[in-house]
Amino acid sequence: MTTGLIGLAILMGLVTYPSRAIPLLAPGFDRLPPRALEYLRLVGPAVLASIAAAQIFVNQAADGRGPSFHVGVEWLAVAVCVVSVAWRRNLLLGIILAVLIVAGARALGLAAA
Repeated sequence: MTTGLIGLAILMGLVTYPSRAIPLLAPGFDRLPPRALEYLRLVGPAVLASIAAAQIFVNQAADGRGPSFHVGVEWLAVAVCVVSVAWRRNLLLGIILAVLIVAGARALGLAAA
């Protein structure tokens, strides 16, 4: 187990804390316009989605030359997740479906781990 990412996780927690703490620290936060509340509510998922996309679509090249574009079963999982979230308005369901697709493909030997 490596501990190299612990510092990054702590740094990201500190960087994202202000946007998560606004409702707790700002009086009258609930009186903001609905558009602003929606924006602030979606900042966290947008950041997580961008990090996930970078991990899914770009992988380290097998020959060690650096990052390379990757196409695999993960693309299908992301597409199913996006469609199910748009259809059912349920992020948890989308994530569960995506995880099941990738886990099933890996268990059947259709995708690399």
